Amino acid sequence: MYYYSLNEYLKRTFGEKVYKLSLDGGMTCPNRDGTVGERGCIFCSGGGSGEFAARRGCSVSDQIVQAKQRICKKTDCKKFIAYFQPFTNTYADVRYLRRIFTEAIAPDDIAALSVATRPDCLGDDVLDLLSELNCKKPVWVELGLQTIHSSTAEYIRRGYDLPVYDDAVKRLKGIGVQVITHIILGLPGESRDMMLSSVRYAGEKSDGVKLQLLHVLRGTDLFTDYQNGVFETLSMEEYIDLICESLKILPPGVVVHRLTGDGDKRILEAPLWSADKKRVINALNKALRERNIFQGSKYERKKLLKF
Repeated sequence: MYYYSLNEYLKRTFGEKVYKLSLDGGMTCPNRDGTVGERGCIFCSGGGSGEFAARRGCSVSDQIVQAKQRICKKTDCKKFIAYFQPFTNTYADVRYLRRIFTEAIAPDDIAALSVATRPDCLGDDVLDLLSELNCKKPVWVELGLQTIHSSTAEYIRRGYDLPVYDDAVKRLKGIGVQVITHIILGLPGESRDMMLSSVRYAGEKSDGVKLQLLHVLRGTDLFTDYQNGVFETLSMEEYIDLICESLKILPPGVVVHRLTGDGDKRILEAPLWSADKKRVINALNKALRERNIFQGSKYERKKLLKF
């Protein structure tokens, strides 16, 4: 079988390899400032899941320059995606959002805008802005659903119910913006079937999905529960099996934006096997080959997954 990888999608859409530039819009989150909650999601670090973003406090233009410099040490990539990653990137006055998003897409080599946010932070004024920007360059909105199960959502302190996500997806698609949904595999209390049902649901709703291993980061409330023996993290074998099964149930047109992710090694508590990226990639490639799962479309066979 085949799955539609982000690399293939980008090459088909933009004609060449494209890299994301992780940017910090200087925002917080309603789950931190008291509007929804004060401690954030249980797994979220002090950096708002943006440890790899450019330095907060710099202008967007300066952040783009810095991010390009880091990437260009490894590749001769000529096109980029401006990716606002940490915290909730529509949680600000729309005039401010207009300024930073417009600044981000201004360079000719910025091919698209990607905005990570919450589905409960997409007012009509924000949607109008995103629709306007989408007429200039493609706009993606990344929504952190993580799970469809209410018991887990309550435990991780997500702060919104599933219908809120459903409504946000419908409204975003109504303005022609691509929706990418984040799902975390390995959340405490979830069975294999529960995790796969979240993947299936996200695949049916979204243009793209990001599949993420649960990382336990020091300094989070999740870390405290882990220390107290409330749950165990997935083994590498369990995670790879979940990824393979997830790829089998995703609709063929859904773009797979991520199969795994990096936890900040400075604060990563578990699972420690995830810090050895080369080992994980090799094991994942081996499992995909053994299960005849390939990167590409159903019409043409592509080379096996490469990172």
